[in-house]
Amino acid sequence: MSHRPPSGLAAVSAALLAMSRHLEMRDVLKTIVASARELLDAEYAALGVPDDHGGFAQFVVDGVSDEQWKAIGPLPRQHGILAAMLHQAKPERLADVRKDPRFEGWPDAHPDMSDFLGLPIQDGDEIIGALFLANKRCPKPAGSCGFTAEDEELLSILAQHAAIALTNARLYERSRELTIAEERSRLAHELHDAVSQKLFSLRLTAQAAAALVDRDPARAKDELQQVAALAAEAVDELRAAVVELRPAALDEDGLVATLRTQIQVLDRAHAARVTFESAGVRALPATQEEALLRVSQEALHNALRHSGAAHVAVSLVRHGATAVLRISDDGSGFDATAVRHAGRHLGLVSMRHRAGSVGGKLTVESAPGRGTTIKMEVPCG
Repeated sequence: MSHRPPSGLAAVSAALLAMSRHLEMRDVLKTIVASARELLDAEYAALGVPDDHGGFAQFVVDGVSDEQWKAIGPLPRQHGILAAMLHQAKPERLADVRKDPRFEGWPDAHPDMSDFLGLPIQDGDEIIGALFLANKRCPKPAGSCGFTAEDEELLSILAQHAAIALTNARLYERSRELTIAEERSRLAHELHDAVSQKLFSLRLTAQAAAALVDRDPARAKDELQQVAALAAEAVDELRAAVVELRPAALDEDGLVATLRTQIQVLDRAHAARVTFESAGVRALPATQEEALLRVSQEALHNALRHSGAAHVAVSLVRHGATAVLRISDDGSGFDATAVRHAGRHLGLVSMRHRAGSVGGKLTVESAPGRGTTIKMEVPCG
């Protein structure tokens, strides 16, 4: 029984529908190649997506077994007929590809090919791939091409839809990469804020315990118990960041109580006096409470580690429909304009991002020798 290729609108429709079902680039490429080979009844089909270095980012074949493909060796370079498809936006229909002056040979394990039809895949003026078919399965007089003008027209239609499918796949992969990058950035902020601040408090408390161990053993024991509690909290914070939960203390105690507890710990553990006052702020939306806590932790970390301040004052008060967090120190200060241009110094980018993400704003006031004030404002309804 002779092989009869699919024909007519039904076959074309089936091929186009198959291409539209996939979003993963590799699946799209395989579907295009298989559809083209079946539709035009060719022995072999291939599709190459070029890279920027004279090779192919991806190269998919149909009609070649896995064993043959492994024996052929590395992916081809952009040369000969392949290069023509990628650099000249026109189809190529040849009676015998081996006799074309651009033909440069094949690896030993490469299947033998004669008649050839190739077409670039374009997204506007950009060539994003090239589709190749070889060895039309039909009777052919010697020296003639089995692929017809009708085949070329059909492949052109397929290539136009392949361009849409490939573009969609590229956009899908880019959006997925952006999502992953954004998630990594978010987790980096979470881990930096949640864990490094807690470990900083732990280190200061441990230092205080070491200083007290000789002259006041009872108080040193209390500080060591606080070290153990902080270590346990650090583990909880890390777990919360990984599973995308806000800090456990916020859920249990609320923002004001959580801030007061953390500031009391810092006040005991550090030579600087750290104070806290609050007025009028009750429960806020969860995202706002977490953002306010993280900004306060970052600002306190900076003040206690870098400023040399004798006093750090934290306040959280309500002014009308706005909750205002203020962290002020009497330390060395800095040139706020220069730091703004420098980017991420002192975590200001992270703090501004957190404020903006909950509809708030962050302002920084500082000057050399005049201390620093970080103010974050969020709407509180």
